[in-house]
Amino acid sequence: MNSQPNRRHFLRGTGALIALPALESLGFQRFASAASTAPGVPSKRCVFLGMGFGVTKETWFPDVARTGADYKLSEGLAPLARHQSDITVVQGCSNQFNNEAHWGSTFWLTGANRYSVPGQNMANSISADQIVAQQLGRDTRFSSIQLNGSDLQGHGPGLSLSWDQRGKPVGGQDDPVQVFHKLFSPNDMPLAQRQAAIAENRSVLDAVLTQGRHVKRGLAKNDTDKLDEYFQGIRDIETRLTKDEAWLDVPKAGAPLEEPEPGLKGKAEIEIMQDLIVAALQTDSTRVLSYRLPGQTLLQSLDLKPSSHNVSHYSPGERMEASKIRDKTHSELLARLIDKLKATQEADGSSLFDHTAVAFGSNISSIHYLTNCPTVLTGGGANLKLGQHLVLPKDTPLCNVWLTMLQGLGIDTPRHGDSTGIVKDLQA
Repeated sequence: MNSQPNRRHFLRGTGALIALPALESLGFQRFASAASTAPGVPSKRCVFLGMGFGVTKETWFPDVARTGADYKLSEGLAPLARHQSDITVVQGCSNQFNNEAHWGSTFWLTGANRYSVPGQNMANSISADQIVAQQLGRDTRFSSIQLNGSDLQGHGPGLSLSWDQRGKPVGGQDDPVQVFHKLFSPNDMPLAQRQAAIAENRSVLDAVLTQGRHVKRGLAKNDTDKLDEYFQGIRDIETRLTKDEAWLDVPKAGAPLEEPEPGLKGKAEIEIMQDLIVAALQTDSTRVLSYRLPGQTLLQSLDLKPSSHNVSHYSPGERMEASKIRDKTHSELLARLIDKLKATQEADGSSLFDHTAVAFGSNISSIHYLTNCPTVLTGGGANLKLGQHLVLPKDTPLCNVWLTMLQGLGIDTPRHGDSTGIVKDLQA
């Protein structure tokens, strides 16, 4: 072993594989990678929208007796009628390890077993959006963007819908104004100062790794495992620094929308977040987004009195009526997003909708029921067969749907979470 190993040699030595940055001196160009599409061909994108507490079981799910293209939209999905040929409703899926009736999104995109690590009562694995980000996010300023609602009742633990490859929560933003500035406002700090800040952070990482190398010698296996996880965290920081460095002298895209008004809540908040999602995709600032939708503030903006928790525990009467109104509003908002994706033109004349996969749903079907996760898929990005109602065998892993999407997006992965295979009826 060399007496003066450099950072990346050391990381390889610990068994933590790390990819070298796309250095131009090694023959890479800034916007060229294995994930890039051919010149002139629009890139694939994906968006995940999680709604937390679930739906009104009696009025949201279509009739199981009518499947395929010849089905009737339910009352809760009726606002999507103008897009019926471009959506697919999936029934029968669940996350087998999901056991928390108020955690509508914690394991929604991971399908993980929360007890998968002995001695821990909370564990997770990588979410589907972050698997996509590892490939489609290589060539964009932001590998992925995580959005949160102004309230998160019904969603459960986590900082967003997203979880990294260590099963650690990925942070999200809940202020549309801050999201706007993150995407489109220039950094006023001089370039030299930003370069110096990155260099300083790298020097800190060097010092940490040097100490880690000395500490690791002679450790027991359990401690070695903990230290390896720690090194993974250091590697993640280094990856972010490398990405920041690559984009230091590249101006941000011009904003295709006005700065949002501050303080928007509920329905207006969701609408502006949708506009920001479309703007982020349109400007290729990112190709992967997730959004935990608000619950309580949505109800308040609709002048509904019951709390989002009580609405989730509906019974015939005021709570159930509020639940049904919430469902229709979600469908109206999803239809609005589809409208905007279809109306946004790509350079080749196609629409943003043609190249974006969108998933909408929850871990929870309704009340405390954790089977038959409500799932709506749309968009052409993942080569899915749209315009149909699928009723899959009971307790089909929801991760089978995510695996089918991942492969349709061009991600070469044989499994995800607790998946047992792809859903062939979903493939176009």
